[in-house]
Amino acid sequence: MTAPARPRTLVLRFAAAFALLALANTAVQARTVYRCVRDGTVSLATAPEPGSRCEAKQIDDNAVKLPNLWGELGVINGNLYERQQDGKTVYSTRNLPGSVRVMGFSVETPPGEPAHPGLGKVGKPQLDKFAAQFRSAAKANGLDDAWLRAIAHAESGFDARAVSSKGAQGVMQLMPDTAKEYGVVDPFSSDESIKAGARHLKSLLRRYNNDLTLATAAYNAGIGTVTRYRGVPPYRETQEYIAKVEALVQRYQLALGTRKPALRAAQ
Repeated sequence: MTAPARPRTLVLRFAAAFALLALANTAVQARTVYRCVRDGTVSLATAPEPGSRCEAKQIDDNAVKLPNLWGELGVINGNLYERQQDGKTVYSTRNLPGSVRVMGFSVETPPGEPAHPGLGKVGKPQLDKFAAQFRSAAKANGLDDAWLRAIAHAESGFDARAVSSKGAQGVMQLMPDTAKEYGVVDPFSSDESIKAGARHLKSLLRRYNNDLTLATAAYNAGIGTVTRYRGVPPYRETQEYIAKVEALVQRYQLALGTRKPALRAAQ
């Protein structure tokens, strides 16, 4: 039987697909990886995590292209933890009670499924989608109607039932905690989602001194990530998201006949 690969070597081999395949006890052709979601955050584990919603994924050791199980693109920094569960040693990238840190890792995700279903081609403006709701929410929060629509276009493609791999929901793809913060009762209500999304964007603009680029980056990657990198994070997804929103803003401005500033704030 072939000896198991060294932990750090396999961590780099599998990169963002699954850092903890490194510590498998035997050499096999395929492994089961559990992608677990809790409170909007993703972890990878060798067994279902208590308290998380987990889905089993089969990973082929010999695959040329590995799947992106994280649901986001860019550099992932994290730790690998070991703990005992049901009498067995299991590994996870989430620090659960009784866990011991084994190693840290920093890897770049392979291209894969984008975190937001709306990412992809820019597409044409869709002025008929929830038009009155966007106008009302934009006016109530002092936002550019074109920007608000562009965010929704990029996030969900105006699908009120959209759910991302991270757990974001509705037209504006709000995470459950964010939706709760703004009093959303039904995340799949287009009216509630658009109103809450607009209020959240207004809050982000206030935080970033009306810098539309940073507000857009924070909407995609989170305030903590923008703070950590002191600006737009080096994630391909976020950078492509900003570029897509910028292009959409311009198209919606033309379609709406407005003459608002472009996405990037004036220097």
